[in-house]
Amino acid sequence: MSITAGSYTFGPDSGRLLIQTTRTGLGAKAGHDLTIEVTRWSGEATIDTAAPANSSLTVEVDAGSLAVRTGTGGVKPLTDSDRADIERIIREKILQTDRHPAITFRSTRVDGTAESFHIEGDLTIVGEPRLVTVQGLFADERVQGSAAIVQSRWGIRPYSALLGALKLSDEVEVRFDVALVAKD
Repeated sequence: MSITAGSYTFGPDSGRLLIQTTRTGLGAKAGHDLTIEVTRWSGEATIDTAAPANSSLTVEVDAGSLAVRTGTGGVKPLTDSDRADIERIIREKILQTDRHPAITFRSTRVDGTAESFHIEGDLTIVGEPRLVTVQGLFADERVQGSAAIVQSRWGIRPYSALLGALKLSDEVEVRFDVALVAKD
């Protein structure tokens, strides 16, 4: 089945939005590669299968809704206390959710086909818009894809510990897997 033209919505009820981090530095073995899930978010897509350039996408994320789901690697397993600390650091120090409660994406250009597409758009994090490219595909009645996000482009200094020996890589991967729900 292929995707049909129309307007659609999506969010946590119809899919997942995940952030994957990796670690670097001399102390990388001490840390964890994290999978973080966005728990409150929504999106809208208008799809024109005859002229993909007329398609559009917007996504809004509650920046305070990031939840650490898994942590792989490390010298010891990730505890619930570790998860809570990481989530607090993300909210308070990295994303500054008290001043920037939302992360938004608005497409500026769409190309490709309904089955395999590229979307360029403005991703606004900590109040700063930057152009990013999303790669996606439609398969098995789901839309899946990803975008590489380099935190320093938004002035975000990747988290570090152990006097800088353990650091999160500057680039994180945002992945999505959603079912589109036709708008009424």
